[in-house]
Amino acid sequence: MIVDARRKAAYQVNATMIDLYWGIGEFVSNKAVQDGWGRSTVKALSEYILTQEPGISDGKAPSAISQTAPANIIRDMYMLEFLDLPEPYREYDLKKAILKNMKKFLLEIGRDFIFMGEEYHLQVGKNDYYTDLIFFHRELQCLVAIELKIDDFKPEYLGKMQFYLEALDRDVKKPHENPSVGIILCKSKDEDVVEYALSRNMSPTMISEYRTKLISKEILQKKLEELTEMVDEDKNSQ
Repeated sequence: MIVDARRKAAYQVNATMIDLYWGIGEFVSNKAVQDGWGRSTVKALSEYILTQEPGISDGKAPSAISQTAPANIIRDMYMLEFLDLPEPYREYDLKKAILKNMKKFLLEIGRDFIFMGEEYHLQVGKNDYYTDLIFFHRELQCLVAIELKIDDFKPEYLGKMQFYLEALDRDVKKPHENPSVGIILCKSKDEDVVEYALSRNMSPTMISEYRTKLISKEILQKKLEELTEMVDEDKNSQ
């Protein structure tokens, strides 16, 4: 309970900071359009903020200001039992099942997501890269890249997503749109690993889990009985 409370508190603080950065980013974006702010003005603003708040992320304020999205849009857990995946399955199977059930997938991930394509091509230099799924979010007014994983979240997944978001922002994003957002959709995640990985990360990326099977009532009942027995034993031992 104590550990869970600490994690919830950390997430609430993070969500508040994300909303702050998003608000500043919106302010800067509007000023750039309405008053013709250029890069030098934005840089001056960034330096001013760092002077007034020297503890902000070792000089990474510009990235935080321009590349962070509200955390409450993207959920921590998604139920994908409708995919009817075989066991075991590959990332290819997961992606194809989502494409086959795109209507249900859109209903699950939330309103305002518009599907743009799979294996979305990005060219950087002479190299070709492909993101698993690309969406556009109407409320956030930004591109959303989703990477699908069939295992636990690993810190290296974050670096790959940051690269994709940078490429999307430079080569695909329209001038009036907000910075792109990433979702790494994993089968499971260790909350401590996620916390460490995101603590110094300034890109707008969320780590979400998915479930392909619902827990049966029988298993839930069994777990409840086991918990009741443990409580009873603890009371008797006292």
